[in-house]
Amino acid sequence: MQLTTIKQLLIGAALTTAIVACQSTDSKPNEQAKNNLAKEENTLTLKRIYQDYEFSSDRIGRIRWLADNSGYTAIEKSAASKKDKKGKSISVGKDIVIYNPQTLDREVLVSAQQLTPEGKDSPLSIHNYIWSEDRKQLLIYTNSKRVWRSNSRGDYWVLDLATNKLVQLGGKSAKPSSLMFAKFSPDGTRVAYVREDNVYIENLSTNNITQLTDDAGNGIINGLFDWVYEEEFSIRDGFRWSPDGSKIAFWQLDTTGSKDFIMINNTDELYPTITKFPYPKVGETNSLAKIGIVDLSTKETIFPDLPFNSRNMYIPRMNWAGNGKEILIQHVNRKQDTNRLYLANSTSGQLTRIMTEQEETFLDFYDDAHWLNDGNYFIWTSERSGWRDLYRISRDGKEVINLTPGDFDVTAFGSIQAIDEQGGWVYFTASIGNTSERYLYRSKLDGSVVNQRLTPNTFAGVNYYQMSPNGQWAVHSYSAFDKPTQKRLVSIEGHQEKHMLMSNKKLVNKLAKLNKPSHEFFQVKARDGVVLDGYIMRPADFDPTKKYPIIFYVYSEPAGQTVQNRWRGSSYLWDSYMTEQGYIIASIDSRGAQTPKGREWRKSIYGAVGILASRDQADALDAMAKRWNYIDTNRVGIWGHSGGGSMTLNMLFRYPEKYHVGVSLAPVPDQKLYDSIYQERYSGLLPDYEEGYKQGSPITHAKNLEGNLLLVHGTGDDNVHYQGAERLINELVKHNKQFDFMSYPNRSHGIYEGEGTTLHLNTMKTQYFNRHLKNKQ
Repeated sequence: MQLTTIKQLLIGAALTTAIVACQSTDSKPNEQAKNNLAKEENTLTLKRIYQDYEFSSDRIGRIRWLADNSGYTAIEKSAASKKDKKGKSISVGKDIVIYNPQTLDREVLVSAQQLTPEGKDSPLSIHNYIWSEDRKQLLIYTNSKRVWRSNSRGDYWVLDLATNKLVQLGGKSAKPSSLMFAKFSPDGTRVAYVREDNVYIENLSTNNITQLTDDAGNGIINGLFDWVYEEEFSIRDGFRWSPDGSKIAFWQLDTTGSKDFIMINNTDELYPTITKFPYPKVGETNSLAKIGIVDLSTKETIFPDLPFNSRNMYIPRMNWAGNGKEILIQHVNRKQDTNRLYLANSTSGQLTRIMTEQEETFLDFYDDAHWLNDGNYFIWTSERSGWRDLYRISRDGKEVINLTPGDFDVTAFGSIQAIDEQGGWVYFTASIGNTSERYLYRSKLDGSVVNQRLTPNTFAGVNYYQMSPNGQWAVHSYSAFDKPTQKRLVSIEGHQEKHMLMSNKKLVNKLAKLNKPSHEFFQVKARDGVVLDGYIMRPADFDPTKKYPIIFYVYSEPAGQTVQNRWRGSSYLWDSYMTEQGYIIASIDSRGAQTPKGREWRKSIYGAVGILASRDQADALDAMAKRWNYIDTNRVGIWGHSGGGSMTLNMLFRYPEKYHVGVSLAPVPDQKLYDSIYQERYSGLLPDYEEGYKQGSPITHAKNLEGNLLLVHGTGDDNVHYQGAERLINELVKHNKQFDFMSYPNRSHGIYEGEGTTLHLNTMKTQYFNRHLKNKQ
């Protein structure tokens, strides 16, 4: 026993010595390995950003506040599980759960098992869901397919929560993924939907299907929109139930006058395949829009006779006017400077004009009227004061109260967060004092209290709120320039945080290990004294005594704003990566950009898109170089996508002495090639502003190119057509201007489809700047 113990001790001692020796021998390599790992964690690579997606943000399931304000529902992984091939337990499907915001008590309302069709092994994938008003039925949207911008065509199922009966809508003759925009009737007894460009209703007790429109075909579409309406009016769902469920109002478009655009797919089949769709370009024939109202008891349809309605008029919005007797139709002329509001009787079609919204230049947004007090008045958004404000307007249009007075803009999209009619408040987002940020405010519906800020100062940045109907609770989303999005459940009164829903802790910790650049928001003046906003990013090891090449990210079209104090995800990471490579990164919002700086700022570019804005960009560069002498004005690069791609071209062509390298993604080289609604809104009608179109289009100035240009376009771009790239190529060739070009087969406007596309595009963009700008002699 003693011998054994001594033997064990000797062996143990030998092993310990060997281990110590190994540790001593390997200490330097191990230390080196640790240093290498730390360096890898501190250093960005394109592979980490665009292939391994190491810096992806957390996500939470789709949240819905219930109409009775009792809580919110969310989609979460089911507790039910099964074994995979390796014997590991995996979740089966997803449940819909409800949370009590006061207590955070959680209850499964609909389980994955309840969403499993009879005879199937797997539950339905939930792409969207809608509750009936009494919450006794659930409408599930699944198997969705992409139609232009969104997955708006798919299958719909109805679950009866009392009987657990799950039924697919559309009948046996319905093709897979063929239904659109299904919605319960107010009493929950029927569902209406669009199928093959006609409107139908289905009785949920009998599943009998009634076709309400039967004239689709030969260019006629009912209850949905053509490409240009969907893209430029941000509207997809084309029908509305009346509040009493007795009628349905719907859009009908006659697209026969619009010429088809044709796209060719050369790669997916042995022979090329063709996609064609109506797409009215500048000055070309638009669809004819009408509003139909169908009485469900008689199946009779009336079309109110809008004055002077033609293919040169638009109907961007329509909704029921607080009751089932009238609908409000917004009728806009082609120039888009006048919006006439009509109340249409839903039985006779008789029209009463209640108000006209008019601008000297253009109306740059459209919103539904928000009806209150049983339709006695509505909340309306207007720039009539020179600023984008909310107004309370009486049904006849005669009584008007400004609810948000002051020299600031209510933000353009999703500005109204909630209307608490009982408490008398309207909640909205705005930027008072800092146009790069967004905060929550409220005003009394009678105008007695206005512009009361609710977001605390601790949330400096961009804030959005998904609010309960009564405005008492919200899911608060907050981010800042270098701070990823966080989501909190808050009680609005006092802005009390109840629960952190999404902290993004893993991403925050990863970012903390990086050699992050510094950033600064700043202002410079254009030559005529107009103040321009910008941001600048400097390397972590910045040395102000050195000269740095600078790359501008640009958009500067009326549809967007780049200078915001918000998290930009992979865009921020690419910028950070480039600062590691030794660049300064910056962005400037030219006048006319969708910045909340008032009507005069936005409308100043009318009839001259691309002209004044490009001059502002050049002025900003001059002012920045004068302020910061570390900017190397001999190495100036610029890049942008879509409108930013157009501006990139304009800067290279119009100011070739200032901009030396540009990467232009999916640009509009010739404004006449873009769609009628967008381009004519800002550039004016072609016969009146033909010279503005010519001078604002980069292709006009292509002969001036001196620097290095990389032009990139997807051949399957249904929005900004590949046609424009080919026309620009011809112009550059004509003038013997050398450039680089990359086409991505069948990629759409975002240039992201296909395995490896995003990494490839960003690698190419990076290498182009490194080759021609960073290492420029």
